Amino acid sequence: MSVREKVIFCWSGGKDSALCLHHVMESGRYEVLCLLTTVNEEYQRVSMHGVRTILLEQQAEAIGLPLEKVFVSRGGSNAEYEERMSAALLKYKALGAETVIFGDIFLEDLRKWREDNLAKIGMKAVFPLWKRDTRELIGEFLALGFGSVICCVNDAWLGEAAVGRNISGEFIRTLPPEVDPCGENGEFHSFAFAGPIFKKPLRFEVGEKVYRPLEWISPAGNVSSSDTVCPPPVQGRTKGFWFCDLLPAATPA
Repeated sequence: MSVREKVIFCWSGGKDSALCLHHVMESGRYEVLCLLTTVNEEYQRVSMHGVRTILLEQQAEAIGLPLEKVFVSRGGSNAEYEERMSAALLKYKALGAETVIFGDIFLEDLRKWREDNLAKIGMKAVFPLWKRDTRELIGEFLALGFGSVICCVNDAWLGEAAVGRNISGEFIRTLPPEVDPCGENGEFHSFAFAGPIFKKPLRFEVGEKVYRPLEWISPAGNVSSSDTVCPPPVQGRTKGFWFCDLLPAATPA
């Protein structure tokens, strides 16, 4: 039996992460040492996605992989983010992992930024979904039986009505033509709750919808959403972001 390569998986909790992790697990090539996610230290929520830490922990438990949370402060700088991320990565490098896996699809600047940062600490990046057609990817995601709910949208493209909706074929068909089917340009973010990587579906409730003006979003929040660093807001169009507060189920399964 060949030895599997030890890796770290950068996990946002969204659909691209979920599909990418499915491919990684199915390949049999990798031993995933942990799911690595950046969390807003003040609010205890996944950076940019706004998902509560307890739901992130439930995801990891349902997948069956350890979770490593990297805490970043609200208003923190990119330098702070890079320092804290590097410290977490080096811990796993000492355990034999020299590769970090990301679910990015086509943002060239983002890929270079990731690769350059990893090179500083002697590590490399792998992008299993790179340059795949995003309409094909979302079709595969749905065909595999994944479930995901929209938790955040950029108001340059989508509004309040979109948050809290499950991603479905109908949802994708009704997207404006300029919106990428996977939201790769930062149009929307999601929370994956069911699918082949989970031992059982996660139970949650859709809570309050909240609007946050652009100035409320911290610099660190814009660069540290783990598997999807949010691209810069659309100049002159982005006024803010709609979030949907997802709550743990009131009663246990």
